Amino acid sequence: MEQIKTDITTEYIKLDQLLKFTAVAESGADAKDMILSEMVSVNGELCVMRGKKIRAGDIVTVEFEDETVQIDVGAE
Repeated sequence: MEQIKTDITTEYIKLDQLLKFTAVAESGADAKDMILSEMVSVNGELCVMRGKKIRAGDIVTVEFEDETVQIDVGAE
């Protein structure tokens, strides 16, 4: 499992923006496809909301066919 740690300087970041920011998704369209294809969970729960607010302390997991990427969000 690949782990990415990233800090945010705002109160929150939207899920699709986080996937682009961390380069897990190449574009907004890719992020949308990942989310709507039920590949993304937030804090262990499946999430299909592109605009889900991700805050410091949240853990986002993306399940690919051959890899899992976990994004740990912290505050700067």
